[in-house]
Amino acid sequence: MFGKKKENPEINGREDGLQDYDIYVMGRQERILNLLLAAAVLFAVGYVFYHSKILSSVLMLFAFKWPGIRTKQIIEKRKNQLTLQFKDMLYSLASALAVGKSVESGIQDALLDLKVIYPDPETDILVELEYILRGIGMNNTIEEMFSQFAERAHLEDIDNFVDIFVTCKRTGGDLMEVMRSTSNTIGEKIEVKQEIEMTISGKKYEFQFMMVLPVILVLFLTVTSGDYMEPVFTEIVGRLAMTAAIVIFGAAYFVGSKIMNIRV
Repeated sequence: MFGKKKENPEINGREDGLQDYDIYVMGRQERILNLLLAAAVLFAVGYVFYHSKILSSVLMLFAFKWPGIRTKQIIEKRKNQLTLQFKDMLYSLASALAVGKSVESGIQDALLDLKVIYPDPETDILVELEYILRGIGMNNTIEEMFSQFAERAHLEDIDNFVDIFVTCKRTGGDLMEVMRSTSNTIGEKIEVKQEIEMTISGKKYEFQFMMVLPVILVLFLTVTSGDYMEPVFTEIVGRLAMTAAIVIFGAAYFVGSKIMNIRV
C-alpha cells in the first residue's frame, strides 16, 4: 500500500529514498481524487445552504485544504500501524534472545516470523528489518541501524527503546529484559488506546451524525416548506445567516475532531 513510495525521494522527502514517517506526499492522481471529492461535497453543501451555483463554487475553494488534512490522517494512521508492528517485532526478537541467539540472528528470525503475520512484503516493519540486516552486512553496527530507524520513525516508544538498547549494548545490560519491558509498555499503551476508542466510539458516531444533521435539516425544510425558506436563499440577511451557520458548522467540526482525537 505504501511500499512503493519508499523508493521515491520525492514522496519521502529524503535523498536516500528511505521512508521518513513524518512525511507523506500524495501522488498526482491521489491529490486530484481528494480534491474532486472535497469539491463535490462542498459544492453540494453550499447549494443546500445557498441555492446559488456561484456561492457554492466559492465554497468549493476550501477543497484545497482537504489534501493537507487527509495527509495528516494518513501519517497518523501509518505511525500507529508501525507502532503495532514494532511491538510484534520486539516480542519475536525477545523470544530469539531467550534461546541464546545474538541480536543479529534474532532480527533474522523476527523477520521470518513477521512475514507470517504480515504477508505483504511492503509492510513497513519488514522493509525496515531488511534494511537493518543489509546495513549490518555492510559492516554498520546494529546500534547505528536502529538509531537511523528511530530518527525516521519519529515515535516516542521507538526512541526510548533505541536509547536503552544502545546503552545496554555498550554496558552489557540485559537486552532480553529491555525487549520484553518495551514490548509490554507499548502493548499496554495500545490496550489503553483501544479501550478509549471503544468508550468514545459511540460518541464519534453521534458527532458524525450531528455534522450531517444541519445539511439534512435545511434540505428537508427546503423540500417541505419551500415558500418558508425562500427568503433565506434570496435576501442578503438570509445569505448572511447561512454563511454564519456554515462557519459555526466548520468550527464545530474542527473542535469536535480535536476532542475525539485522544492521544495516549
